[in-house]
Amino acid sequence: MDEEYDVIVLGTGLKECILSGLLSVDGLKVLHMDRNDYYGGASSSLNLTQLWKRFKGEDKPPENLGSSREFNVDMIPKFMMANGGLVRVLIHTDVTKYLNFKAVDGSFVYNKGKIYKVPATDVEALKSPLMGLFEKRRARKFFIYVQDYEASDPKSQEGLDLNQVTARQLISKYGLEDDTIDFIGHALALQLDDKYLDEPAKEFVEKMKLYAESLARFQGGSPYIYPLYGLGELPQAFARLSAVYGGTYMLNKPECKVEFDGDGKAIGVTSEGETAKCKKVVCDPSYLPDKVRKVGKVARAICIMSHPIPDTNDSHSAQVILPQKQLGRKSDMYLFCCSYAHNVAPKGKYIAFVTSEAETDQPEAELKPGIDLLGPVDEIFYDMYDRLEPTNDHQIDGCFISKSYDATTHFETTVTDVIEMYSKITGKVLDLSVDLSAASAANEE
Repeated sequence: MDEEYDVIVLGTGLKECILSGLLSVDGLKVLHMDRNDYYGGASSSLNLTQLWKRFKGEDKPPENLGSSREFNVDMIPKFMMANGGLVRVLIHTDVTKYLNFKAVDGSFVYNKGKIYKVPATDVEALKSPLMGLFEKRRARKFFIYVQDYEASDPKSQEGLDLNQVTARQLISKYGLEDDTIDFIGHALALQLDDKYLDEPAKEFVEKMKLYAESLARFQGGSPYIYPLYGLGELPQAFARLSAVYGGTYMLNKPECKVEFDGDGKAIGVTSEGETAKCKKVVCDPSYLPDKVRKVGKVARAICIMSHPIPDTNDSHSAQVILPQKQLGRKSDMYLFCCSYAHNVAPKGKYIAFVTSEAETDQPEAELKPGIDLLGPVDEIFYDMYDRLEPTNDHQIDGCFISKSYDATTHFETTVTDVIEMYSKITGKVLDLSVDLSAASAANEE
């Protein structure tokens, strides 16, 4: 333990594990510690007994739910966009060889009280019951524009400079209705609010393209993939990767106190009376609580069910996005469903999450619109947690702190945080131009 490292990483949450893997692959000497005796931190994966203990304080779940160890309930459930940032990071580090992915069955959006499949191409737009006849044609034209758009080909841009034109101006050119804009912005481009409408349209169009390209990748019903046995596999896969590159992992290390020099710069971490020296510390907010501030709260409901979410074509795995305007809220609500098809529950059982940025202190009432869409549930747990962000200056104290996980049920915001942190830690831009076919286990099932 009394050695010097380039970086000490505290906490084995997803973000910390990804960064630890990236830094190890870059040739840095990394020590990775966690005060818990399990991987995952806030993003851990629990069996049924652990779930019961955490939310009910008992360790005897009812037997009719099935075997405890057949449950892998992810505390921060998020699907991966098949061509998205996280999959690129996994391929870049070659961690894909430790994981098996399977495509997610369905991607849906809530509109006027009902659940609809998210149309992502011109063909799907024409078939979608979300829109009337004339709106379908307008949407089809817009989808064709997006599909044909290439940043490097001025001809495909129809005379529009998307670095100048806002998303609102681009959409108005096609005369789309508000409800259509709502599902395109929130369920396809995965925007968290409507600020994007007044920003340059380029990023919005690229996000739509990412969705459509990810959807085409596995010819499934959604653009998302998810590891068999759930996200709990990811930290362990990164731990194996780190070991290959000479990194050291230590679980169950109490305290993990960051030590600072007279100038307030991190110089090491102490646990059980021993100090490991380092140049930089990477951690989740719980390890340096005086260097973070609360910026919001996430409300979530965790449900165990014996059926898929109704009106999702019997999808064994699905995401449903409830755009904020549809609910008269300031933030979107998300439904996540996964089941025995991804080996996260015993046969016949489904795990569903309803999550949202909390706008009140009453998760039961606030999440009701999402819960009502689930149909009968066997068990339900409610929970809230604070969303924290760093307030420190990493150039002064050498500490790089991740943001808490948000309410989204996809990984796009998480990856953005990881990539920004990587650049701050290393001073380099992460090269994610990889051969995406390396993560193709999903379609072998």
